[in-house]
Amino acid sequence: MHLNGAKKSDKPETMNIGELVSKHVRISQPKECGATEGLGSMTDAKAAEEAAIQDETLDVSNKQQSRIFDRVCQLLKAKIGAEVFQSWFGRAKLEQSSSSVITISVPTPFLRTWINSHYLDDMLALWQKEEPSVLKVDVVVRSAVRANASKAVASKEQMAKTTAPNSKHPVMPGSMLNKAAIMGTAQEQAARGTVLGSPIDSRYTFDNFIEGPSNNVCLAAARTAVDKGANAARFNPLFFYSSVGLGKTHLLQAIANAAKAKNPNQRVVYLTAEYFMWRFASAIRDSKALVFKDALNEIDLLIIDDMQFLQGEKIQSEFCHLINTLLDSAKQVVVAADRPPSELESLDPRVRSRLKGGVSLEIETPDYQMRHAMLQKRLEDARKDDATLNISEDVLQHVAKTVSSSFRELEGAFNQLIFRQSFEQNISLDRVDDILGHLTRAEERKKVRIEDIQRVVAQHFNVPRNEMLSNRRTRTVVRPRQIAMYLSKIMTPRSLPEIGRRFGGRDHTTVLHAVRKVEQMKTADTNLSKELELLRRLIEE
Repeated sequence: MHLNGAKKSDKPETMNIGELVSKHVRISQPKECGATEGLGSMTDAKAAEEAAIQDETLDVSNKQQSRIFDRVCQLLKAKIGAEVFQSWFGRAKLEQSSSSVITISVPTPFLRTWINSHYLDDMLALWQKEEPSVLKVDVVVRSAVRANASKAVASKEQMAKTTAPNSKHPVMPGSMLNKAAIMGTAQEQAARGTVLGSPIDSRYTFDNFIEGPSNNVCLAAARTAVDKGANAARFNPLFFYSSVGLGKTHLLQAIANAAKAKNPNQRVVYLTAEYFMWRFASAIRDSKALVFKDALNEIDLLIIDDMQFLQGEKIQSEFCHLINTLLDSAKQVVVAADRPPSELESLDPRVRSRLKGGVSLEIETPDYQMRHAMLQKRLEDARKDDATLNISEDVLQHVAKTVSSSFRELEGAFNQLIFRQSFEQNISLDRVDDILGHLTRAEERKKVRIEDIQRVVAQHFNVPRNEMLSNRRTRTVVRPRQIAMYLSKIMTPRSLPEIGRRFGGRDHTTVLHAVRKVEQMKTADTNLSKELELLRRLIEE
């Protein structure tokens, strides 16, 4: 019984092996191989079909969200008005969307901050009316550099995945790959001179810069900085300063254009101080500060505009290190501000000291001949577009005499005449005075600087000016400081943040508190009102 049981158990086992061998042989036949490949092809086709359906579904969803975005924009425009909408949302784009989060992009951090502060709730409410599942609207800043870096990272990661099985070299970890991709992108852009800079207007050149006694020294120094002649080392850093509208930006961008024209491979970066601060803050936020600093250290010519707006202890410290590195490497640095380095109280003393170590040159107010030449040049350029344009020489001379503070206001006066000329022929001199009255009346008033206010108030109260700008909170210092802030607000066109920066880097809320405080005291104290009026007369003298 036991043997028979064993045989019965062996036989099925042998048959199973035979069946397996038979199946293996059948599978190995060419015909069956073809069937297997056909099955694989069917599987691939099915996968491709499913992917196509997913893409089509995603495309439909994106189109639907785009239509909702358009409807939300129309509703928001109707609510806040077309002009306001165009100011804040004219360049907004739908970046991406999910079932609960909508991401909208704008080109500048200022637009993002303003929209988040004033319109985010309205946008969310309008969007939820169209799509109730939406829980959040996120506003981000578009960044072409970051987008290009992300594309480079994705491309390199895809290449690594594709080549890794057959490659003899080890694949880099993700973090190293990310850094290498970003470094490569930054270096490629640096070679083109556009790594980090603000846009450079090609129209600003040395050839169309109006030269005269008020700026010829500055123009010569700018040309020397580009030519890198024997005196270039002594002009480093080169610092230009003047009030608004006298040609600082034109001169700086002319330097950038001339340097790039002379050597297209030269790495030239033109930055405003505010743009530098934003780029540095973005680099810290994205954990790319080292990449950012390495890219800056590789440039050949650094041009910084509006230096008076550079704020923040960390940012100023990094800027100081950057200038030191470039100057020690014999790289040219050109800086411009609205006042000389010694009066930039909000800057770190190390930065001021470094800026004072070069050459500081003032661009002064243009004289009559320069203003007249500028108007003639503008008329000549305008006639290239409209040959019928005609403004008499008497009108040009009259405008050059009456609008004398800056090239920018002169440009505005000329543009108004061009506009009027389109429907008012043969404009008389009296009519010119009517058209440009707001400019000529402004010329009659003496322009007051915050520094003038600080000097007069400090002398009147017998308080050292540097103490008024310090952090001291004693009554003998606080009262003159608040009065000086108040007078700066009512006698100058400067904004509260700018006034705060001129008073030792204070916040705009501090200035607002000072203004309100003085207004309250003035109402209750007639002696203070008389004192304020006396200070105003002293400042305007």
